[in-house]
Amino acid sequence: MSYFIKEEQIRFRHTDFAGIVFYPRFLEMLNDLVEDWFDEALDRPFSKIHETNGIPTVDLKVQFKNAARIGEILTKKLWVKELKSSSVVCGFHFVNQQEKTVLEGEVTLVNVAIAEDRKTIKAEAFNDEVKAKIEKFII
Repeated sequence: MSYFIKEEQIRFRHTDFAGIVFYPRFLEMLNDLVEDWFDEALDRPFSKIHETNGIPTVDLKVQFKNAARIGEILTKKLWVKELKSSSVVCGFHFVNQQEKTVLEGEVTLVNVAIAEDRKTIKAEAFNDEVKAKIEKFII
C-alpha cells in the first residue's frame, strides 16, 4: 500500500494580498491532486472519464494548519481510507519544506454515470480493474 505524492510550487496566482495562499486555491490544488491520481495511477484521465462519467466530490473535510507562501514547495499526499462499490474516501496531507502540515483532511468521491442528455447522473460501481488499482492506495 502506498501514497500518491505530487509536489507543487506556490505561485503568485495562489496568493492573496497578505502574501499567503488564498484558501480556495488549496481546494484547487486538492482537485489537481485527485485529477493527477486518476490520470497517473488509475489510468482514468478526467478527459476520458467525463465523456460518459464523472467523479464528483460529495463530502469534504479540510483543516488549514499553517500558511503557505509564494515560492514554497508543498508535498501533497493522497491515500485511500475506504473503498466502497461506487465511492472512495481519500485522506490528504500537504506539508511544506520544513515538514509542517499546511492542509489535511478527507474527500469522498463518487463514480457516477452521466445520461447522454447530460441532465441526470447516478452512482455507478467502479469496475474490477479500477477497484484493483484503487486498492493499492489503501492505508
